[in-house]
Formats: sequence, structure tokens, C-alpha cells
Amino acid sequence: MTEPTTESPTNARADAPTDAAAELAAGFHRQVSERIDALAASAAAGALDPAIALLAASLQNGGVLQAFGTGHSQAFAMEIAGRAGGLIPTHSLALRDLVLRGKRPLEALQGGTIERDDSVVDDLWSLYDFRPADVFLIASNSGVNGSIVGLALKAKEEGHAVIAVTSLQHTNAVTPKHPSGKRLSEVADVVIDNLAPYGDTTLELPGGLGVGAVSSITAAYIAQLLTIGAAARVQAAGEVPPLFISANIPEGDEHNHALQERYGDRIGHLA
Repeated sequence: MTEPTTESPTNARADAPTDAAAELAAGFHRQVSERIDALAASAAAGALDPAIALLAASLQNGGVLQAFGTGHSQAFAMEIAGRAGGLIPTHSLALRDLVLRGKRPLEALQGGTIERDDSVVDDLWSLYDFRPADVFLIASNSGVNGSIVGLALKAKEEGHAVIAVTSLQHTNAVTPKHPSGKRLSEVADVVIDNLAPYGDTTLELPGGLGVGAVSSITAAYIAQLLTIGAAARVQAAGEVPPLFISANIPEGDEHNHALQERYGDRIGHLA
């Protein structure tokens, strides 16, 4: 697969900011489209099948899909867990729960350093009800921070399968920050490349500053492909896939609550 490359706008005049912005927007569209097309082709060729098989087996065995991401990779977890069109047996782990449900002070969330701290993993793990059939989906563009790698290692230690969504270009270019010296991609059972470039940005402004970050877009697309694939596989096995419908349409709440009750606090979605 040929990965898109970061591009610089051409023919952008300093006295024509509107033209420059339009050119940048067109360049970003190309960068996003090329990556989405590459992911779609990869999925059509079966690249996501190992991950989808793990998810479907988890659902069929009463498991919950446990999603985790820090920073902007929290967007991936939000695409997996608790949204319309998504699977009901899903749960999002979040570092903020160390404050909301645990004993960490609010100050622990300031500055963004907590995602690099591998010591939070045991505390985070203790907040939730995990079962043997649960599968972990962990997203991190860099794939090297302490909490990310630590949670993947903990999940593996406890016997769970781990699916990673990461930028292989970025993670292979940086030094792991976990004491194990491992990257998320080196721990996971299945690794999905989000095709984001090193540094995440896809365009370059005059002077060298990067814009047009793409990892959240490709990760969201991957999350939806995984959801669709798992739901289709469950249905092909003769079962009704447990999918949320929008709470903002008639009888949406009734449908969702009836299925949510099967899993109780294991999926514990908050506002």
C-alpha cells in the first residue's frame, strides 16, 4: 500500500489568503480521500477480518468491547462505544475516570502528562468490571505513551485479546516511553495502521508549520468499519446484532435501555 505524503501548497500568493486557504482545503481533501480509499481497499481485501473475528466472537460469548484512547484518540473510543448505529456491548475507558470514579485529584488531569504515566494502569483497571470474553480496542497515534502501552500489557496479562489502531509511520520513528521498551504495535494481537503520517499533519504552510491532522478521521472510519463488520458477522451467524438506535428518534430510548440492561454497569455509559 502506498501511503499518501505530506504536501505543500503551490501557486499560493501571499496577497491572496482566500486562494491559499482554498488550495489547502483541496489538498486536505485529497490527503483524506487517499487514506480513506486505501483503508477501504485494505478492508475489502480482508485486512480487518482478524479484528472483526475477535469482536464478533466476543459479542457472541457475552463479552464487551473495551475501547481506550487518550488525547485525540479518545475520539476513536467514542466511535466504538455508546453511539447510534454502534454496538451496545461496548465500553469506553477514560483517564478522567481516575478522578470521577477513583481517588486521583483533579490536578492529575492537568497538563496532559497522565497519559504518559504507566503507574495509572492498575488504578484504572480496578474501576471497571471486565469479563474473560472482553476484547480491548486501543487507539494511539504515537503508540508509545505509558498508559497506552501499560493498559495493552495489562489486558494481555489478564488473558484478553488486544486490537491496536496506530500510525505505524509515527510509532516506528519515536522512542517508546513505557518501561518495557515496547510500543502498542508490539503488544497487540492485531494491528491496524491508521495511515497518519509522522506528526499527524498532512499539509505544510509556508515556513514549515504543519496543518491538516488526519488521525482522528481515519481512526473514526476504522471504528465504523469494525462495527459494521462485527455486526454483519453476528447477523450472518443467525443472531440479531445488538445495535444502538438514536435516542433522538421515537422509541429509541426504549430499544436501547432494553438491551443495555443485559450488561448493566459493565457498559456504564455517561453523558
